[in-house]
Amino acid sequence: MNDTLAGWLQILALVGALALTYRPLGDYMAHVLTTGRHLRIERGIHKLGGVDGDADQRWSVYLRSVLAFSAVSVVFLYGFQRLQNHLLLSIGFPPVKADQAFNTAASFVTNTNWQSYSGEVTMGHLVQMMGLAVQNFVSAAVGIAVVAALIRGFTRRRTDRVGNFWVDLTRVVVRLLVPMAFVFAIVLVAAGAIQNFHGIHDIATLAGDHQSLTGGPVASQEAIKELGTNGGGFYNANSAHPFENPNAFTNLLEIYLLLVISFSLPRTFGRMVGDNRQGYAILAVMALIWAGSVAIVTANELHSVSSSAGHAAGGMMEGKEQRFGIWASALFAVSTTLTSTGAVNSFHDSFTPGGGGMTIFNMMLGEIAPGGTGSGLYGILILAIIAVFVAGLMVGRTPEYLGKKLGAREMKFASLYILTTPAVVLVGTGFAMALPGERASMLNSGAHGFSEVLYAFTSAANNNGSAFAGISVNTEWYNTALGLAMLFGRFLPMIFVLALAGSLAQQRPVPITAGTLPTHRPQFVGLLVGVILIVVGLTYFPALALGPIAEGLH
Repeated sequence: MNDTLAGWLQILALVGALALTYRPLGDYMAHVLTTGRHLRIERGIHKLGGVDGDADQRWSVYLRSVLAFSAVSVVFLYGFQRLQNHLLLSIGFPPVKADQAFNTAASFVTNTNWQSYSGEVTMGHLVQMMGLAVQNFVSAAVGIAVVAALIRGFTRRRTDRVGNFWVDLTRVVVRLLVPMAFVFAIVLVAAGAIQNFHGIHDIATLAGDHQSLTGGPVASQEAIKELGTNGGGFYNANSAHPFENPNAFTNLLEIYLLLVISFSLPRTFGRMVGDNRQGYAILAVMALIWAGSVAIVTANELHSVSSSAGHAAGGMMEGKEQRFGIWASALFAVSTTLTSTGAVNSFHDSFTPGGGGMTIFNMMLGEIAPGGTGSGLYGILILAIIAVFVAGLMVGRTPEYLGKKLGAREMKFASLYILTTPAVVLVGTGFAMALPGERASMLNSGAHGFSEVLYAFTSAANNNGSAFAGISVNTEWYNTALGLAMLFGRFLPMIFVLALAGSLAQQRPVPITAGTLPTHRPQFVGLLVGVILIVVGLTYFPALALGPIAEGLH
């Protein structure tokens, strides 16, 4: 009874904190993305990079800027890891091997933060700070920049310009992510997370054994890892490690951080398009899916059919931290898989078939409830376009969304966006299951083993980064295949989003008539939820049937 009460109280506290933040943070982000004023530090960065801060870019130039910046980031981070033994604060660690360095570089640049290594025994402090943590800031900013360009596509008319990537990137980092991460890093330190430059310490345990523990700048990386929906852990245990996540307060704070920007972006959207009701409609869809997922995962973990001692104690506690229990673990698992965060405070491989299957399904939704920083909003806006098109087919009318007609060109871009990630997931999973050497990496056989592989490619292609962790992925094949899945899953959809933004910006707005579908009412909210579930269900149901569904029916 006490656990149930505590569980409900933490959910209510989280929802209350997000509700209080929604309007001020959403309005502030809209101001950051629309103001014509540049801060002095921003002008200095523009001058250093040779950027004209007042110039607008065509969508194709905006896209080339995104791809060029990301490509340089991958090369830089790869080289940083390969040379870490020559750098300061390497604490004696050797260079990261080539395939793992590629995987990690692709992972952090794509906002995935999938890790095939144990951070505390692989990465030196300088690589953690100037390599991984820096990418946590800029990869999150890239997602917000891209959605800003898409929103401008709706608001602008008869133009081929959608903004300036370099200005958007700089503003998001300087005005939003750095100040927020700085404040919350201090809060985490005050609550018990560590922040130092210590090396490896040999510690005597209570049982009389010895254990090596690495210190480091943990709290500063933890703040931006959650805030930017990144997810990479300083330690292999990620947010289950007491140095990263010391207690129940920090656990709830970290869940709040990984949700707060993405849940506030619909307000930014509403402000930028000049109709806050549009933002509320998108928020309602996100909230309904998130709440439903929390209910399903929590119920499955509380009412497990397992005969284990954990179940006898009141639920499925295998793989969960005693400090957090079932309610906090389920809440974290849902929030991290419905965003592109990937941080974990429990072992998803140990969840029940229903609970673990739901975490996979959350990622298959495209991580849109509320999704990653920026990527969640542009993902759900693409699905909103699909929903409007479906409604138009029902009544025999050319679909319109926010005053823009959705013709063949726009629907092609939206359709390609919808199909890209599932193709990457299913092709990658198929190759892994077809190759004997890669099947040998599975620690479990049957439906659960298949679920582990499906989870890995779903996580990589959707840029989530969490893992069932029941397969040995630190092999040349998996490091390469998952690295490519992250790159394709991140940048191919961005191509279609920015192409769509350019197409919309070129149009002249059409007037609202009696036949225009209202996209701010509960009717549209229900339609959009239905389209999301049907699209994902039709795409992934066969794969889910071979994995978690088959395991649950066994």
